[in-house]
Amino acid sequence: MPGFDTIVVATDGSDSVSRAVEVALDLAERFDAAVHALYVVDSGEVDSSPEPVREQMRNALQERGGEAIVDVQKRAGRDVTAVVREGRPANEIADYAREIDADLVASGTRGRHGENRFLIGSVAERVVRTCPVPVLTVRQLAGEDADGYGDAPA
Repeated sequence: MPGFDTIVVATDGSDSVSRAVEVALDLAERFDAAVHALYVVDSGEVDSSPEPVREQMRNALQERGGEAIVDVQKRAGRDVTAVVREGRPANEIADYAREIDADLVASGTRGRHGENRFLIGSVAERVVRTCPVPVLTVRQLAGEDADGYGDAPA
């Protein structure tokens, strides 16, 4: 039976990614797949910050990435490969999926900066268009809280 051996969970630590993490972990459990939690420090965000605070910005984003990955690890209740990279998020996600021969990339549809996008965030859109492996985008349902649960209809 076909399935998944390796799943990459692309996380930015935002509330909107919470449901994508749950769905990816459920798939990993069902298929006994390896899980890789990937956070990308957005080099564009770092480079566009004022020179005197760039290193602080980079460190803050790396710390946020560590927290996002620890969250995935705690929720998984199993071994999760933790990866923090720096670069353009969509490129890094696609490159990482290719490098580890992933079977699936799971992503939220909106990230930390995506609330102004109508249907899908710009990073998720680029990942869908450029990733060499299937991409599962998962939207947060209306009414969900930060844990991905709430009054939303099933």
